[in-house]
Amino acid sequence: MTASNQNRSQAAEAAEDRGSNGSANPTFGDVVAARFDRRDLLRGLLGVGAIAAVVTPRALAAREAVGPASPASDSRFPFAEIEAGSDAHHHVAAGHDAEILIRWGDPVLPGAPAFDPRNQSAAAQAQQFGYNNDFVGYFPMPGAADPAAHGLLVVNHEYTNEELMFPGLGRQDGKAVDFQGMTRALVDIEMAAHGGSVLEIRRRDGRWTVVPDSKYARRITATTPMALTGPAAGTDRVRTGADPSGRSVLGMINNCAGGTTPWGTWLTCEENINYYFSGALPKDSPEAANHKRFNLPANAYAWGRFHPRFDLGREPNEPNRFGWVVEIDPFDPTSVPKKRTALGRFKHEGAAGIVAKAGQYVIYQGDDERFDYVYKFVTLGRADSGDRDLLDSGTLHVARFDADGRGTWMPLVFGQGPLTPENGFASQADVVIGARLAADRLGATKMDRPEDVEANPKTGKVYVMLTNNGKRKADQVDAANPRADNRFGHIVELTPDDGDHAATGFTWEILVRCGDPSIAQVGATFSSATTTNGWFGMPDNCAVDGLGRLWVATDGNAPSRTGRNDGIWAVETDGPGRGTGKHFFRVPHGAEMCGPYFTPDDTTFFVAVQHPGEADEEDPKAVPATFEAPATRWPDFDPAMPPRPAVLTITRRGGGRVGT
Repeated sequence: MTASNQNRSQAAEAAEDRGSNGSANPTFGDVVAARFDRRDLLRGLLGVGAIAAVVTPRALAAREAVGPASPASDSRFPFAEIEAGSDAHHHVAAGHDAEILIRWGDPVLPGAPAFDPRNQSAAAQAQQFGYNNDFVGYFPMPGAADPAAHGLLVVNHEYTNEELMFPGLGRQDGKAVDFQGMTRALVDIEMAAHGGSVLEIRRRDGRWTVVPDSKYARRITATTPMALTGPAAGTDRVRTGADPSGRSVLGMINNCAGGTTPWGTWLTCEENINYYFSGALPKDSPEAANHKRFNLPANAYAWGRFHPRFDLGREPNEPNRFGWVVEIDPFDPTSVPKKRTALGRFKHEGAAGIVAKAGQYVIYQGDDERFDYVYKFVTLGRADSGDRDLLDSGTLHVARFDADGRGTWMPLVFGQGPLTPENGFASQADVVIGARLAADRLGATKMDRPEDVEANPKTGKVYVMLTNNGKRKADQVDAANPRADNRFGHIVELTPDDGDHAATGFTWEILVRCGDPSIAQVGATFSSATTTNGWFGMPDNCAVDGLGRLWVATDGNAPSRTGRNDGIWAVETDGPGRGTGKHFFRVPHGAEMCGPYFTPDDTTFFVAVQHPGEADEEDPKAVPATFEAPATRWPDFDPAMPPRPAVLTITRRGGGRVGT
């Protein structure tokens, strides 16, 4: 997920908004144009500016005229959907309970101090639950009597909202929040609030709690020692003054989504790492093109003022040590996290995997920026081999979507095709460090912000969440990205050839174009069974439950954009109801929906609510939200407490599978 406009610098946001892909590769829009007929394409082009109509009286009248549709009679989601809207609370479908499991500042490690928002310290935060919880994963406890009632929960802490975290930083004059008041002490708190948490959790009498003083409890931060492994490890481009070996890194940052592996490890993904760097590269630096392709530096945080490694003028190689998938053993709190460089360096949204026909493990990945790419990694060895370093050897691929509905996974391998010294690639290390530049050379298809990519083990199909791209122009639309000014995003469905996820060929089609279907110019394609509450925009993360049902979490819905807050929608992928959305959960004001993950029996749905209390940043009348005046004080609703990101457990009242 891209960090909030409110708490990032204008220069950083402008760069992210443009995207950094200057290649001449075909956009997904180019492909769509060749695949769809003129009428369909015209509807896509008419999407330009349609977002502005969403909350106008005319648009609201159009919605009312359409009225609620009747749910499909054969729906695989028989729950009664909630009403779309916006308020200070969270909401879940009738017959379900959504309860807070853990919040920012709650204790994680034994002996952690109580949370005091006006007297924070880095030492305390390093023992407490971090900020902006994103990916959530669950590992059943070995030997547990009920694997779905006792296990480890792993949680990413993506980034920090200084204006909501710290007293006195937010301005009250209606202008952007100013962070020149950041000090070394506040920066160190931020660094401790990044990373991840490992929690032991147990369900008794229907309620989940964190097991206190667990031997598994762990906090990982921006200063935790980690190892670089794979082709980039030990090479010149990752060596620094503090680490001349190029094999040891302090911390992980901006960890967005992730995945879990069959061998019991947690994959956590570094995304917008450019925000943390400042300063200017030395003149004629060989890293200039690589850093530019990553929008470095973004100058959004003050870390470089107090920690020289985040200053490009002092350590130009430090950014190459971030932007990776990190593998962590949650059952060993003394283990060293490993940054698996074979999986490529870009703005990773997720790392969900599935076992291929011959036993290799295949990890799908999205690069979350406008006009960037979809990737997958295929291990050399088998998932059941017992090799704890399986992810150090394999082949990284990038996707090309063709207009005829076919697609190709192109290998990013040094010496193959254009990935040669003549084009700036002297080794596989250069390929993975500059994965974006390598994918540019191969002619990958530019996509509309690829975020989570998940395989459905029941059907073998793969779902790509494309959040939005308001910068796609009318002459850039293509088959896989069919709308200009794509403010609402869409979901693409891939089918691997011969049902084998290791195959280099696939077919694809669009499952749904998101947005309000009552506004013709938007060009949304939800089914006619979708009610006025069931459509959504900005798909971000997703989860597939044990029945093979798709659940989609969103990032970017707000009153000024869609007239509703973010949340979770169930989406029909098969049968006559294909393309039907149904609203299941809604977040409070200013929040984003993250982390959907099920227990093995689908009786608990873990979800994460990130940055509650932010202002609606596209509402010209909105006053910047601050620690003193947030948009909501969820989940405590205590005037002495700021809003607190939190993880919730959703269960069905009386027991049973969630969503039934």
